[in-house]
Amino acid sequence: MANSVPGGDVAVETAVAAAPETAVAPAPESERRWPIAAMLALALGGFGIGTTEFVTMGLLPDIAGAMDVSEPVAGHVVSAYALGVVVGAPVIAAMAARVDRKKLLIWLMVAFTLGNVATVLAPSFATLTAARFVSGLPHGAYFGVASLAAASLAPVGQRAKAVAAVMLGLSAANVVGVPSATWLGQHLGWRDAFVVVAFIGLATVAAISRYVPHLHGIRLTDPRTELGALRRPQVLLTLLVGAVGFGGMFAVYTYITTTLTDVAGMRVGLVPIVLMLFGLGMVAGNILGGVLADRGVDRAILGGLICMVVILAAFIAAAHNPFTAAAGAFFVGASGAALAPALQTRLMDVAHDAQTLAAALNHAALNIANAAGAWLGGLVIAAGFGYTAPALVGTLLAVAGVLLFTVTLWAARRSA
Repeated sequence: MANSVPGGDVAVETAVAAAPETAVAPAPESERRWPIAAMLALALGGFGIGTTEFVTMGLLPDIAGAMDVSEPVAGHVVSAYALGVVVGAPVIAAMAARVDRKKLLIWLMVAFTLGNVATVLAPSFATLTAARFVSGLPHGAYFGVASLAAASLAPVGQRAKAVAAVMLGLSAANVVGVPSATWLGQHLGWRDAFVVVAFIGLATVAAISRYVPHLHGIRLTDPRTELGALRRPQVLLTLLVGAVGFGGMFAVYTYITTTLTDVAGMRVGLVPIVLMLFGLGMVAGNILGGVLADRGVDRAILGGLICMVVILAAFIAAAHNPFTAAAGAFFVGASGAALAPALQTRLMDVAHDAQTLAAALNHAALNIANAAGAWLGGLVIAAGFGYTAPALVGTLLAVAGVLLFTVTLWAARRSA
């Protein structure tokens, strides 16, 4: 199945912003080489964002004890961060449409760093919740702008690999950043974990300033143009595919610890190893997803969703044995992460001149998937169906994603 989006394999934006006469013209696409240092700088921001997003879940008991609230109430800080992502992605992407993209990346990471500093200094649970909301505001906009930046700097025909390189920081956070920060927070105090995140934010500001060139290949727009993405059916349908189909991974991941101990019979001490396997699966899936998306974005999305259906269905049985459960966790992480670069690239294609908002909204959609998957998984557990039931919920969500994307492709071909 070929990419159904007209012009889907061209450069992210062909229009070039006006540059000073003294500026050095960017190299032609055919002569571009991989700007490794710039890609690493952009991925470092993703690493910090991924660490702060997921480390909170591992430190909830510590936060609850320190703030003298119950653990379910402490979970509100997780929801506050996700709400910040959903609100910040469209608002920042639209309102900052005229801002130079390199400067915008730097200011987004400054805001991210300040949000985590406020988390460290929060004197009460209310201020902590507010600080987590502020920390989430730059999340979606950063990934959206960073994805466009990476794609504009990549060699011709390798846009999706460049997007995957940025997303790799988020995947790597689940392997290294989250376990390390969680260990630090549990042994020295939960605030110290966010001190580390703040330093990662500062390092990202310095790295982007030093290694990311001026992004003349990305045309600046205006708020009205960016908001025009919300009038494009293909943008809205692709976002819906991500919000629904991606929820399957989160339905399983949210309750993976209890599934491993109570269903698979695994010792608690081995759970971090499986969580690391999950993170390694995300890294592998992210890399593979970028390669496949460059060969055909629509094929990569449809194939990824079908693989997710099979893997989540298989996890229902695999969860009853520690070895198969560990292997299943790896593949669940891989199948979910493989979708992200393709969804991001497709949104950049179908948004046309409103790419910043569309790319940022992808992460708002994925956070909706996070919340919906966790909520639906919790419902079936509370109803007494056991801890393998979230995998069944995830399977159904992935099936719904396949059906939605089939409708999306049909609508694209009809309009073409």
